[in-house]
Amino acid sequence: MIEDEFKFETNEKVLCYHGILLYEAKILERELRQDSIEKKPYYWVHYKGWKQTWDEWVSDERVLKWTEINLQKQQQLKEMHSRRKPSSRSSSTISRQDSVEVRGRTRHRDKVKKNKYFKEEETIRRSEFKLPIPESLKGHLVDDWENVTKNQQLTPLPRTPSVSEILQQYYDYVHGQCNMDDETLTLVIDGIKLYFDKSLGSTLLYNVERKQFEDEVQIPEKLPSDMYGIEHLLRLFVQMPTLISQSNVDPETLSLLKGSFFEILR
Repeated sequence: MIEDEFKFETNEKVLCYHGILLYEAKILERELRQDSIEKKPYYWVHYKGWKQTWDEWVSDERVLKWTEINLQKQQQLKEMHSRRKPSSRSSSTISRQDSVEVRGRTRHRDKVKKNKYFKEEETIRRSEFKLPIPESLKGHLVDDWENVTKNQQLTPLPRTPSVSEILQQYYDYVHGQCNMDDETLTLVIDGIKLYFDKSLGSTLLYNVERKQFEDEVQIPEKLPSDMYGIEHLLRLFVQMPTLISQSNVDPETLSLLKGSFFEILR
């Protein structure tokens, strides 16, 4: 009966989604994991040509059979993605290459790398609105990225102050000073926390952080907003335009949210 739960075999060659693209991968392990409702199959995959640090657990929704039709789909996604960018290098390739950058980069090259990182992120997202990130926070984001992906330095959990505490501090600071009534302000804060809790596991983590997330947050069933801090909240704001544009928010609510995001990032 357990075998019937799995669509793919151990050591099977498959196609696996990483971001919006499909890559050749091999299934190394598989197991059933308890969801909020039922047990679901997960697969430990290795992407061909990638370092083992990119190996990860994925749900069966991200895995496709190695068939001619799916190979055509892989090529179509690749072509569509390349037309969306001014450069021929995909963001996934950049992530893989940046993770093994040669030591000894000069400060000038680090600055070029930082600017290119944010330029490509903004281009790929094609957001419906722009959310400017202050330069000081951009530097913080890049330092966070380098610490985690290059130096393998994970943020200790729980983080103090947590995302929940940061948002509560924002509420206390603007309460009675902004144009929003208490009810609306509370809804905005709760909405940001909800976006964070729902998107952290699927969008905001680097690959090397996933085991920590599973061990310290997912398995104990703790809220990410009570465990993570400013580093991951900033990652959310980088992704926020895309998340909002996919949720069919009406213009009035969008204007309200944009104003709140600008205030928080100031």
